[in-house]
Amino acid sequence: SMVEGVQHGDVDGIAFVGYHTGAGTEGVLAHTYLPNSITGVWVNDVRASEGLLNSHVVAEYGVPVVLVTGDDLTCEDALGYAPEALKVAVKDHVSRYTAVCRTPARTAADIRAAAKAAAALAVRQEPLVGGPFTVALEFDAEHLSMAATVVPGVRRVGERKVVYTSDTMYEGIRTFKAVTTIVSAAVEEQYG
Repeated sequence: SMVEGVQHGDVDGIAFVGYHTGAGTEGVLAHTYLPNSITGVWVNDVRASEGLLNSHVVAEYGVPVVLVTGDDLTCEDALGYAPEALKVAVKDHVSRYTAVCRTPARTAADIRAAAKAAAALAVRQEPLVGGPFTVALEFDAEHLSMAATVVPGVRRVGERKVVYTSDTMYEGIRTFKAVTTIVSAAVEEQYG
């Protein structure tokens, strides 16, 4: 996963650098794992970005999110899953493919200063397992939800929506990765 290695016990804090908002929301390059096929992801009925998904995984290992960088809406999204983390907006959202960017010199200095300050927040915490987690994915085509159901435990709950439940988010993200791998291979150009 994007936070692979956190389970080994030698990570004290994590930075989400170059992150973005989730599928179905506004934000520069907004998506969740797949750039187009997934139109929404929810964890326990809360719309989920990659930041939210990954914050649940690292929390299970007592690792705090200490820094988030991305566009202004990504930093706003991070308030929900990492309220204590420092945030650096490197651009302001205009549309999915358009932003007003700050200069590289300014963003480099801002990220450097925030990373230095964030290092003080990198203190392992008590592991937090908030499960069970019910994860729902909505796709842009009906055949993708059908394809996703080959993954054990995944079931359709609508024409384009599937759901599964995991006791931990580490297991939940493993199922998520299996679903996205299957779905990415089931796009119309390759499917059938």
